[in-house]
Amino acid sequence: MSFTKDLIGGADGKFDHNSLSALQKVTLRAVVMSFLFYGLASIEGMIMRMVEIHPRLAPQPEFADPTHFFSIMTVHPIVGIFGSTYQLVFAAFTFLVPFLTKKPLYSVKLANWTWLQITIGTALAWFAAFIWSYAPLYTLYWPLPADTEQFSAIGGVVFITGVALIMTGTLCFIYNIYATIFAKVGVHENKTTKELLISGFGIDGMLNLWHKITGRPPYSKEPALALPVVAIFRGTVDTFLDALVILGAGVLVLVFLLASLGGVHLDVSSVDALLYKNWFWWGLDLVADGLVLIYVAGSWYLLATLITGQKLFMENIARAALMLELLVSWMVWSHHLLSDQGQPEMMKLISGEMVTAFELLTQGLALFITLVTLWKARPLKMTNELKYLLGGLIGFGLAVPAGIIQADMGLNRVLHNTQWIIGAHVHIAIIVGLYMTLYSAVYALFPLVTNGAKLWSQKLANIHFWLHLIGGIGMGAFMGMAGLNGMLRRHMYFNGEYYDLMALAGVCGSMILIAWVIFLFNIIMSVGLKGLIGIFLPSKDKTASYGI
Repeated sequence: MSFTKDLIGGADGKFDHNSLSALQKVTLRAVVMSFLFYGLASIEGMIMRMVEIHPRLAPQPEFADPTHFFSIMTVHPIVGIFGSTYQLVFAAFTFLVPFLTKKPLYSVKLANWTWLQITIGTALAWFAAFIWSYAPLYTLYWPLPADTEQFSAIGGVVFITGVALIMTGTLCFIYNIYATIFAKVGVHENKTTKELLISGFGIDGMLNLWHKITGRPPYSKEPALALPVVAIFRGTVDTFLDALVILGAGVLVLVFLLASLGGVHLDVSSVDALLYKNWFWWGLDLVADGLVLIYVAGSWYLLATLITGQKLFMENIARAALMLELLVSWMVWSHHLLSDQGQPEMMKLISGEMVTAFELLTQGLALFITLVTLWKARPLKMTNELKYLLGGLIGFGLAVPAGIIQADMGLNRVLHNTQWIIGAHVHIAIIVGLYMTLYSAVYALFPLVTNGAKLWSQKLANIHFWLHLIGGIGMGAFMGMAGLNGMLRRHMYFNGEYYDLMALAGVCGSMILIAWVIFLFNIIMSVGLKGLIGIFLPSKDKTASYGI
C-alpha cells in the first residue's frame, strides 16, 4: 500500500478503522486524547468560574476549599496547554510533515511514544493535584515549589514526574519531525543539510527579498521546504528550548523534593531567585511567543492555501518574517517581569517593551498575509475550515494587542496579576485564537486522516462554532473587565465581590463546555463508537515510517 494512497484512501463517506494506516491511527489517537483533556480542562475551568462567582455555588463543598481550589488552578494549565494543545498540535504536524514533504514519517513507534508520554504525564500531574492537593500555582516558578511543610512531597514528586514525561514526549516529537525533514529520501534525496537548514529557518526568503531589491535573479525559485513546513521547523526550535528549560526546572525541584523525603532539607535560597526567574520565563515564554505564534502562522498559511487553492500572498516576506520571529521570540521574556522590582530597568525597557512590540508586527503581518490570500480568491464557500480559520484570526486579532497593552511598564502596574492578563490575553489567545485555528485544521484534515469519512451533522458543527466563538470572546472579555476593576488572578474571593462579571464569565464558560460536548458527539457519531475504539487497535499497515 503506497504512502499517498494511505493518506487519501477511499471516499465512500464511511469510517473504517481497518483501512487506516499506522500514521493515520497514531494521529487520531493523539487527537482523541487531546479533546478528552480539553474537556477535563473545561470542566476544571467551570468549577473555578462557579467558585469565583461565589463559593456557595461550588458543585461540591470541597471545591470551595482553598486547598482544593488552588490545586485545580495549578493543574488546569497543565491539562489545557500540555495535555490538550500540545497533543493536538503534535498530532497535526506528525501527519502534515510527511504529507507536505511527500515522504514517510521517520517513526510511527516514536509518535506512539509521544502521545503516550504526554497522556501519562498529564494524568500524573492531575492526580498529584486531585489526591495530594499539590498547589504551588505557578507549578515550577519561584519560589521553588519544594516547601514540604506547605505541600505534600509525594504529591510534588508525582507532579514533577508528570511534567518530566510531558517534556520527554515533546523531545520524542521533535526528534521525529527533524528526522523526517532531514531524511535524504523522496523529494529531498538530493538536498543537502545546508539547503534544508537555510530553507527551514526562512533564510531563503530573506535572500530572495534581497536579490529582488538588488535586481538579481531569485536565490531560490523552488525552496527546499514548503512554507508551512518552515513554520513547523522554526516553531520546533522554540519547542525544543522550552522543553529543556521546563525539564531542567522540574529536575531542580525534584532534587529538593527527593532530598526532603530522605530527611535532608536543602535551602532554596541557594538558587539565585532573579537568575532563576529570568531563565524560567525565557523558556516558558517560548510556549506562547515562539511556539504558539509561529506554529499558528504556519497553520494559517497552510489553511489559506488549502481553502483557496492559490499561492500564498507575499510568500517570501512570510518566510523572512518567520526568521525575524526567531530573534523576537528569544528576546521578549522580560515582559513577564515588568513588575519585578529586582529586574534591571533596561531589560524591562528593551526586552519587555520594545522587542515585545515587534510581536504585534510579526503576528499582524501573518494575519494580513492570510486575509489577503483569502480576499484575492473571492468568492469562497463558507466551509467549516474557513469559518474556524476566520474565528482564529479574530481571536489573535484581539489577544495579541491585549498582550502588547500589558507590555508597558506603566499599564503593567495596573494590569499585572489581575484577571485581565489571564482573561483578555491568555484565554482569548488560546480558546479563540489557537483552538479555532486547530478546529479549522481538524475539519480540513478530517477526510484525509479518516479515508474520506463524512461529518455526521453540519448543523451541529455550526452550533459548535458560534457557541465556542461567542463563549470564548465573552468569557475573556468579562474576566478582563473584572481585572480592570481590580480583581486579582490566582486569588479566591469569598463574598461575591465580582459577582456580576464573574456570573457573565461563567455563562460564557458554560457555552464553551457545551460546544465541546456538541463537537465530541458529532465526531463520535461520524466515526462510530466501534471506529473510535478501533483507532487504538494495532494497524496492519507498517509502511508509513522508515526509522525505528
